[in-house]
Amino acid sequence: MDYREARAYIEEQQRYGGEMSLGPIRALLEELGHPERCLRFVHIAGTNGKGSILSYISTALTHAGYRVGRYISPTLYSYRERFQVNGSFISREEYVEFAEKIRQAVENIAERGGRKPSPFELETVLGFLYFRARNCDLVVLECGMGGRDDATNVIPAPELCVFASISLDHTQYLGGTLEEIAAVKAGILKEGTWAVMGGQKPEASRVLEKVCLAKKIPFFKAEPEKALTQKDSLEGQVFLYHGYRLEISLAGSCQKENAVTAFEALKALQKKGWALTDAQILEGIRKTLWQGRFTKIGDHPLFYVDGAHNPDAADKLRQSVRQYFAGRRLFFIIGVLKDKDYRRVVSMTAPLAEQIFTIETPDNDRALPAEELAEVIAEYNPRVAACQRISDAVEQAYLAAGKDDVILAFGSLSFLGELTRQVSEYRERMRC
Repeated sequence: MDYREARAYIEEQQRYGGEMSLGPIRALLEELGHPERCLRFVHIAGTNGKGSILSYISTALTHAGYRVGRYISPTLYSYRERFQVNGSFISREEYVEFAEKIRQAVENIAERGGRKPSPFELETVLGFLYFRARNCDLVVLECGMGGRDDATNVIPAPELCVFASISLDHTQYLGGTLEEIAAVKAGILKEGTWAVMGGQKPEASRVLEKVCLAKKIPFFKAEPEKALTQKDSLEGQVFLYHGYRLEISLAGSCQKENAVTAFEALKALQKKGWALTDAQILEGIRKTLWQGRFTKIGDHPLFYVDGAHNPDAADKLRQSVRQYFAGRRLFFIIGVLKDKDYRRVVSMTAPLAEQIFTIETPDNDRALPAEELAEVIAEYNPRVAACQRISDAVEQAYLAAGKDDVILAFGSLSFLGELTRQVSEYRERMRC
């Protein structure tokens, strides 16, 4: 099969599986000779900030000379972005090679009456095959959802478990309280690992600490409240933390917490014996880039995109908007998934905008129709219009905004890649 056929095969498995269980992926890995057992991992769970923390950690490790695998989801600009080694995406040829091996293994299991895995399970296994083939020293692995029954939790005890900020999200699957959600995410903790906890609410922190103590897991807590800001602008931030000067290129109120968490994670790896100097850690954090997290994609007017899709992320986005864009007119483009708490996201952000344009995230059966989203937004801001296409929303936002205004697109990460392309095309047309 070619690349298109390999992608179609993976996506086709959507009709299989569904229940949260590690049984199918374990069977598949057994059939393929357990590639995950040849790898060492940093496993990241949490609600918001996982991707940023992953990027800080993996960039620093790469800067220190390690061959580092990245496994992330969702992605913005390319499907192959999910599988990276030292920042380079998996090739189409490699993807086909490993998809072929997976298809044969799945067929063998099916002949014995086993259940077919879901697309995420297949992608996770494909990542393991790829990282083993590329002889990665360490794989930085992001949980898809939850932790205990997430496909990524099939790995042996990782070098380190890192917990980004935990808040209410995916409540229909993970539980309706912070304690319940934290308990599910704590399911990645295994005897023999170490743990680092980002800034957590007390309810979540107590759960994580209890599990660590029960399993005799050494743990370290990031303290973002002790990071003293020296500079905070749209071009980046500088702050002092426990005697270290941390410089990051990412703006946004959440990035101080993410960077401090990643710093503690890298210091923990250093304590475990990984060859990492303080200079390498600090320079790796400084060099980190991460798209789709309060990222500028245009000037005059300023155009930013952000993946704020739940109340906690929306609150942080609101803080950033008030800090960086005080006194400026704001124009929003919003697209959300219908299984998110979008009403709370809207209630926190919509009153800030001069005008709002809604879109339906493309090619996603979980997408909330633009018209329905507009109806909810109208309860908080009457200046809202539903757009049929992302390109329409981009054009209308540019026509409404002046050169000194700000356009901000946020909500589901799934539409930000296409939106970025549409912005680029619109700006090119305007230059012609």
